[in-house]
Amino acid sequence: MPMDILFVRELKVDTRIGIYDWERQVKQTVLIDLEIAADTHAAAQSDKVEQTINYQTVCQRLVSHISASEVELVETLAEQIADIIRGEFAARWVQVTVHKPAAVRGTRDVGVRIERGKD
Repeated sequence: MPMDILFVRELKVDTRIGIYDWERQVKQTVLIDLEIAADTHAAAQSDKVEQTINYQTVCQRLVSHISASEVELVETLAEQIADIIRGEFAARWVQVTVHKPAAVRGTRDVGVRIERGKD
């Protein structure tokens, strides 16, 4: 079965995330990168978005979830995102990167990258 990759780069979402008291008081911006395995052949042939994973719908769903979330760890958020994409959008495989810009002084960003499913 062919594996094509749909991707999203730097989806920006404001959320409460962190382990420190001050982080629980303010929203911070996280950036989400996604790679989603899908067979896009049918969509390419039909030119119909219904034949593929609609990244606009994925992004809307993730913004809704993340903005309401109040997890402590980027690892937890990444796992939740992977579960949504695999469970609700039937992706066989997903790679999720959660960036937390300026979380550590002297860095541009920190975060985590996970892969779930079969490639």
